Amino acid sequence: MADLAQQIVSGLASGGIYASLALALVLIYRATGVVNFAQGEMAMFTTFVAWTLMEHIAYWPAFALTLVLAFVGGALLELTVIRPVQSAPPLTVVIVTIGLLIGLNGLARRIWGNSPKTLESPFSTDPVRIGGVAFSIQDLGIIGVSLAIVALLWAFFRFTKLGLGLRAAAVNPAESRLVGIRVAWMLALGWGLAAVLGAVAGMMAAPPLGSFDQNLMQPILLYAFAAAVLGGIDSPLGAVVGGLLVGVMVNLVGTYVGFVGADLRLPVALAIILGVLLVRPSGLFGREAVSRV
Repeated sequence: MADLAQQIVSGLASGGIYASLALALVLIYRATGVVNFAQGEMAMFTTFVAWTLMEHIAYWPAFALTLVLAFVGGALLELTVIRPVQSAPPLTVVIVTIGLLIGLNGLARRIWGNSPKTLESPFSTDPVRIGGVAFSIQDLGIIGVSLAIVALLWAFFRFTKLGLGLRAAAVNPAESRLVGIRVAWMLALGWGLAAVLGAVAGMMAAPPLGSFDQNLMQPILLYAFAAAVLGGIDSPLGAVVGGLLVGVMVNLVGTYVGFVGADLRLPVALAIILGVLLVRPSGLFGREAVSRV
C-alpha cells in the first residue's frame, strides 16, 4: 500500500506537468480551432532561456523572469507568425505550427549547441514521511507549483474583465467584436498565456531528468496530447483532470505491468488517445458535436 501511494504521488507530479502543457494546447485550440504542434518546442525553448538566466541569478527570480519572457514570446509569435495565416484553412495553420516546431528546435541547437544541460531543482530530493509513507519533496513541490499556476489561471479567467474577454473571444469572436472586445489582441494574449504554461511545464520537467537537450518536451507533448484528448480538447477543466489521470495511469502501468516498464510508457499514452477517440471522441468533459439533419 505504501508503494502504491508513492507511485500515485509520483504520477500526480508528472500529471501536473502534463496538465500544464495540455491546458496550453486547449487554450490555443479554443481560440483558433487548431492544435499547436509547436507547443512542446516553445516550452523547450523557454526552458533553455531559464537555464541561461539561472547561470547568473537565483532560481525563483529566473523562474519569474522566464515566465515574463515566455508570455512576450508567445504573444509575438501569434502576431508575427500565426496572425498572417489566421484566415487561411485550418490545415495551413497546422502546417505553420509544424514549421514553427522545426524552426524553434533548430534555433535552440544553433544558440545552445547539442550538449546536454542541467537545470537545478528548487526542491530537495529528500523524502518526507506522511502517515508512514515516504514521498519525494520534489514530487510534492512539482504538484504544488503546477496546480498553483492552474489555479491562478482559473482565477484570471473567472474574476477579471480581461479573462472574461478572452473567454468570450474564444467562444464567439463575431459577437465579441460587436461589444467592443479586441479579438485579435485576445488571441495574442491566449498565445502568451499558453507559452507561460509551457514554460512552467518545461522548468518542472527538466530537473528530475538530471540533464536535458532539445528533445526535452517531445515525449511530454505526447502525454499532454493524451491528457487533452482524454479530458476533452475544448475543455480547460478536462485538460487538468486528464493530465493528472494520464500521469497516474502511465506511472502505475509502467510500474506494475512487467512488459511495459520504463521503455513502453509512450505507447500507453498512444493507447489512451486511441481508446478515447474510439469510445468517447469528445473526452470526459468535452462538448459533443451536434448537427441538425
